[in-house]
Amino acid sequence: MVEFTHIRGDRAHMVDITGKADVTREAIAKGKIYLRPETLTAIREGKALKGNVLATAQVAATLAVKDTSRIIPMCHPIFLGSITVDFEEGDGYIEAIAGVKSYGKTGVEMEALTGVSVALLTIWDMVKSAEKDEDGQYPVTRIEEIRVVEKRKGQ
Repeated sequence: MVEFTHIRGDRAHMVDITGKADVTREAIAKGKIYLRPETLTAIREGKALKGNVLATAQVAATLAVKDTSRIIPMCHPIFLGSITVDFEEGDGYIEAIAGVKSYGKTGVEMEALTGVSVALLTIWDMVKSAEKDEDGQYPVTRIEEIRVVEKRKGQ
């Protein structure tokens, strides 16, 4: 039988980490947003209507990483030693990559995933007018493959 660590009876709770040792922790998460070719060109050339899309997404992701414990109820507030947010353009998409480092008792996977998610959502928000079709729908735009690609502890 699987035991859920965040549920006691019918109530959710934060896992007690006080007995764990402080160690260096790192996580890297990635995710993709697929966009129209014209939108990718506008982003690359700095011609998006709302301004610098990737700079705005980088700031939004950084702020989101710092606020993860406020928006994910059972996440512990943790000391963050480093946050990096980078972007790579692929064939029809932009990939966001968030790296988070900490020294403490719990991992930083949720922080990295939150950073990537908010970066991609910010990109969508910044270009949504260019992505809509004549019916106001988003036939191309989609966010996919948000995942933790690497996790390190104690190195």
